Amino acid sequence: MPWNNQGGGNGGGPWGSPPGGGGNGGGNNPWGRPPGGGGQPPGGPDLEDLLRKGQERFKKLAPGGLGGGKGILLGVAVLGLLWGLSGIYRVEPDEQGVVLRFGEYVRTEQPGLRYHLPAPIESAETPKVTRVNRLEIGYRSGADSRRPGGGDVIDESLMLTGDENIIDIDFTVLWLIKDAGNYLFKIRDPEMTVKMAAESAMREVIGRTDIQPALTEARQDIEQQTKVLLQAMLDEYQSGIEISQVQLQKVDPPAPVVDAFNDVQRARQDRERLRNEAEAYRNDIIPRARGEAEQLIQQASAYREQVVSLAQGDAQRFAQVLSAYNQAPEITARRMYLETMQEVLSGTNKIIIDQGRGGGVVPYLPLNELTNQLRQQTPAAPAAPRQ
Repeated sequence: MPWNNQGGGNGGGPWGSPPGGGGNGGGNNPWGRPPGGGGQPPGGPDLEDLLRKGQERFKKLAPGGLGGGKGILLGVAVLGLLWGLSGIYRVEPDEQGVVLRFGEYVRTEQPGLRYHLPAPIESAETPKVTRVNRLEIGYRSGADSRRPGGGDVIDESLMLTGDENIIDIDFTVLWLIKDAGNYLFKIRDPEMTVKMAAESAMREVIGRTDIQPALTEARQDIEQQTKVLLQAMLDEYQSGIEISQVQLQKVDPPAPVVDAFNDVQRARQDRERLRNEAEAYRNDIIPRARGEAEQLIQQASAYREQVVSLAQGDAQRFAQVLSAYNQAPEITARRMYLETMQEVLSGTNKIIIDQGRGGGVVPYLPLNELTNQLRQQTPAAPAAPRQ
């Protein structure tokens, strides 16, 4: 071989032996080793010695030498083995392996130790599929390098509601990769695709919603409807993207009309307050009026029952008196006369004079004193029942 030793163990290398000496001296080597400076150059070990040692070790592995057929076959076999082993790769737990054959998508591999045909036949990409990506629409936070300091993006945030009002909406979309093959090869710009689809979905949902619910109680419904619609659009594109969450950050009227809108909101709040007060007053007065009406009805019903019962009793008593009168008219008439006189005279002051006493003398009667005395002795008669 061209770099075999020509003159023994101390001979020269591929640049020839130095003149007038052994292999350790001379000054004609390519590194400019000074003559007589020994076997080691100032900058480190001699490259010729390293090559010579490597040659000797390779000769031990291939006794036939580099020029032999066995050595060539062995070298080719080693190179082929190394080339074949270069197709081994590892897919991490948060990744998916996408195998390409001559640049064309072939299959998707799950986490673990995997193999593909060596380059340039096949290659593999391992995108992160569990990392949650964040996309801001309508605004940019300070973390966004494209808009340092953050700020609103009016072109994205202003939308038209279902009742033809303009509303300013900022929202965030959280998404991740669910199919790495579709993600890499079905869409050209995944982030821009998600952004445009999310903005379109939000505008469609807001276009079906009035401004008042959008500002108050419909926020959660808007988020859910937008997520469902956006996921359906991305699935139709075969994007391989899964929407994790849609979060509304700000829902306000446009800045130029925010004062007028706040006035309208305050007027609506006053209307609701007055309405609630009226409802409370109605709930208080109506039951009370119903109770009083029911009380009057009950009293009228009781009075009716009383009058009817008294009338029926009087009728039965009259019938009984008539029956007794028919049986004994004189006795019954006398009894009725006595009962009537008793009823009439029982409530009056009476002075009875016995005609058999006093002879022909006219008696002296102090009527005023007798009347006052009787009034003091006689208790007041009970009032007659109300007919």
